[in-house]
Amino acid sequence: MPDPTNPSFDVAHLGHVEMLTNRFEDSLDFFTRVYGLKPSAQDGQSAWLRAWDDYEFHTLKLTRAETTGVGHIGYRCASPAALARRVAAIEASGYPAIGWVDGDAGHGPAFRFADPFGHVFELYYETRWYAPQDDAERAALKNTASAFSGAAPRRIDHLNLLAADVTEFRRFMELCLGARVTEMIRLDNGRIGGCWFTVNNKTYDLACTEEHGHGHGRLHHVTYATDQREDILRAADIFLQNGVHIETGPHKHAIQGTFFLYVWEPAGNRVELANAGARLILAPDWQPVVWTETDRRKGQAWGLKTIETFHTHGTPPVRQE
Repeated sequence: MPDPTNPSFDVAHLGHVEMLTNRFEDSLDFFTRVYGLKPSAQDGQSAWLRAWDDYEFHTLKLTRAETTGVGHIGYRCASPAALARRVAAIEASGYPAIGWVDGDAGHGPAFRFADPFGHVFELYYETRWYAPQDDAERAALKNTASAFSGAAPRRIDHLNLLAADVTEFRRFMELCLGARVTEMIRLDNGRIGGCWFTVNNKTYDLACTEEHGHGHGRLHHVTYATDQREDILRAADIFLQNGVHIETGPHKHAIQGTFFLYVWEPAGNRVELANAGARLILAPDWQPVVWTETDRRKGQAWGLKTIETFHTHGTPPVRQE
């Protein structure tokens, strides 16, 4: 088991998420017209989207499918040598290695592998930087990737996956991605009910929580970050005006302190807007913050109780929902 106080930093950051939808046109309209992502490319099967300050060609790949959920999760490595080190670690880990794929519209060759719960990951280094095509897309400030527009999303922030055994998922993340845990939930029966992971100095770029719906390989949500809380309050009005299902929020999480708003896009995938403030994990010897069941029964930071669908709803749906 790797030392969680000495992470490898071979993996630079979360790059993109492929989201599956069985209502492609409706989902695409939501993500572009309502949610505020920008299209980089589209073909008959997929659309490649990004937030206004994402530097890469895409951070969300929306793919037409017969179901919903997550197709794959992409992380960018820090260098070609770092990618090679991670591939060697994955191949030695015992977890399913799918192998190399040629790449995608937004990046070069990628190595694919899977966790024990049906989620497919890929690691890559060669990437396509976004380049504005006209003055309308070009930012006035040179240190901003493109012009501001939309409801508010600035960049991709994190995603949450569901797993039947969070402890085993933690082992997977530490072995394969060199990630470390920043916060966790420990249940009264000793099980870990949730873990929040980072591969850099962000507080987290991936969370895994316990699967209560008896599903396999399911997605809980994908999150984009905003500049400030007021962006999320404005987005709530935009979602209301457009008939989008607001599941919970705006409010503040106790875990990680994130100001949040959760909605369901037309196909049923959960999407979050969040503002994580200025928290960074700079301590090299950071020890995970541990939350108990008693802590969690208090609700979110300001007392809002977690609603039942937040524990049971994931995509793709299962019969028990």
